[in-house]
Amino acid sequence: MAKTKKTVFFCQNCGHEEAKWLGQCPACKEWNTFVEEKALPTKSVGQAERKRAEVLSLSNVKTVGEDRIKTAMEELDRVLGGGIVKGSLVLVGGDPGIGKSTLLLQVCQTLGQKGESVLYISGEESARQIKLRADRMGEFSEHVELLCETNLESVEDVIRNRKPGMVVIDSIQTMYSEEIGSAPGSVSQVREATNTLMHLAKGLGITIFIVGHVTKEGTVAGPRVLEHMVDTVLYFEGDRHASYRILRGVKNRFGSTNEIGVFEMRENGLKEVKNPSEFMLNGRPENASGSVVACSMEGTRPILLEIQALVCHTNFGMPRRTAAGTDYNRVNLLMAVLEKRLGMPLGDCDAYVNIAGGIKMNEPAIDLGIVMALVSSYQNRPVDEHTVVFGEVGLSGEVRAVSMAKQRVMEAKKLGFNTCVIPEVSKETVGNIDGMKIVGVSNVGEAISYFR
Repeated sequence: MAKTKKTVFFCQNCGHEEAKWLGQCPACKEWNTFVEEKALPTKSVGQAERKRAEVLSLSNVKTVGEDRIKTAMEELDRVLGGGIVKGSLVLVGGDPGIGKSTLLLQVCQTLGQKGESVLYISGEESARQIKLRADRMGEFSEHVELLCETNLESVEDVIRNRKPGMVVIDSIQTMYSEEIGSAPGSVSQVREATNTLMHLAKGLGITIFIVGHVTKEGTVAGPRVLEHMVDTVLYFEGDRHASYRILRGVKNRFGSTNEIGVFEMRENGLKEVKNPSEFMLNGRPENASGSVVACSMEGTRPILLEIQALVCHTNFGMPRRTAAGTDYNRVNLLMAVLEKRLGMPLGDCDAYVNIAGGIKMNEPAIDLGIVMALVSSYQNRPVDEHTVVFGEVGLSGEVRAVSMAKQRVMEAKKLGFNTCVIPEVSKETVGNIDGMKIVGVSNVGEAISYFR
C-alpha cells in the first residue's frame, strides 16, 4: 500500500507547501522559513456539488459606490478612505501594548452609540479585563456585545446566528479550528481562520476587523498570504513610551495607502490629533544650531517636522554616523554630496541626525532640510526659526521639485511661519502667497548662501 502523507512543510513567509523541508523557499526565495505541520484531509467535491462557473464581460459589469459607515473618528476614516466599507476584512497590526485593542474598542463604542450592532470577540483577555478597559473609556451602548472564545467553529456559528454589523477578532493568532491538528497561531490555523472570516464577511456583508500580532521585524506574524487575503492592512506605529500613535495604511482596496492618522494615548483611551504639525513642533528650541523645520506629505496631509543634526569632530579613526527617524544610507549620501559639491570636510566628523518626536519619515522632500541641519550644526549657525525648508537633493547637488508644494507652503503659513525655501522649479507652481516669502533655490550652494 502507498504510504499516506502525515505531515507537510509550510513556508511561514508566503504559505508555500512542500512535501519535505527545504532551506530556501522556491516561491518567495526566503531562507529558513519552512515549518512542519500535520497534513489536512482533502475533501472531494462531486460534480453535482460543484457550482458552475459563470464568465462575464468586463464591459457589462455594473459598479456601485461602496456603502461606508462613518466611525466619528476622522483620523481612522481618513486612513480607511472615508469610512468602513460594509463586507470588508481589515487587518490591524502593531507592537504589543501599542493600543490596537484600545483603538478597536473605541470604534465599537462610537458605532454602538449610532445604533450599529457590534460583536467584540476576544481570545486573549477575559470579559472582566475588557470591561475594566471599557470603564476608562466611558459609557458603552447595549448594542456592543462581547464574546470570549477561541474555537473557530463556535465563533462562526455565533456570527451567522446574530449577524452583527461589525465584528472584531482579537486576535487571529488565538483562533483555532478543530479540523486542524496544529497549534493555534501556526500557518495552517491562521490561513484557515482568515479564509473562514473572509467568507463570512463577503457572504453576510459584515465588516470584520482582525488584530494581528507582529514579529520582531515589525511585520504581521504568520504566513504572508494573510495580508493578501484581507481588503485592508493597517499598522499601528509609534514608541509605546511616547504619547502619540500613528495609524498607517499599507494596503487598501477601497482607498489610498498614503494616508496616516495620528492619535495621542491618554488614560481614557486614544484621542485624535487634528493638527499633527503643531503636535510635532511642540517644544522646539529657539536659536539652536542644527535645528531645521521641514515639510513632508503623508497622502494629502502636509506635516511639519523638526530635523535635528549634531556634527562634531571624531576622536576615533572611523567617524560615527547615526540616523533616527530617517534612512541612514540617505544621510550618508547627503553628506557625500556636501563633501564633493561644496568641499565641506565632513570625512573626519561624527554626524547624528534625528527627527524630533520619534516620527519616521523617508520622503525625499526632507533632503534639503537634512542638508541644512547638517550645515547649520557644522558651522554652528542657527537657521531662522520662522523658516521652513523642503526639496529633494540629487547627487549633483541640485534641488529637485516635490509634489504638492503649494499645500506645504499653506501649512507653514497656518502655523505662523513667514519664509519657505523651496526648489526653484516649484516656485511658479506656488505663486504669490500673502504673508509668505518664497525663496527658490536650484542647488544646495544657493540654499546655504541664503542663510549666511
